[in-house]
Amino acid sequence: MTGEQPTRAESAEAEPMAASTAWAPFWRLLRIVGLCALLAVLAALGVLQATGAPARWELWLAVAGGVGGTVLLSGALMGLVFVSNSSGHDRSVGRSD
Repeated sequence: MTGEQPTRAESAEAEPMAASTAWAPFWRLLRIVGLCALLAVLAALGVLQATGAPARWELWLAVAGGVGGTVLLSGALMGLVFVSNSSGHDRSVGRSD
């Protein structure tokens, strides 16, 4: 068993992704999160309209920025976790080479 060559699937798992291919899923995820943020902002503004909140532009801007920013930030941070894992940075933590 020690003299056997690893299969293609095993060697692909052992080697981290190249930096350019690790970022491609991040940008795809960010586009999806951007659409989700837009939908969340529209839903929040719809709820404001339905509840009879005062129609002040400051309120609408604050709600849109808060909801949209929160969704975008959380999606971007989660995407960075995936990039870190797929690029091999997580495997090197704790090793003293």
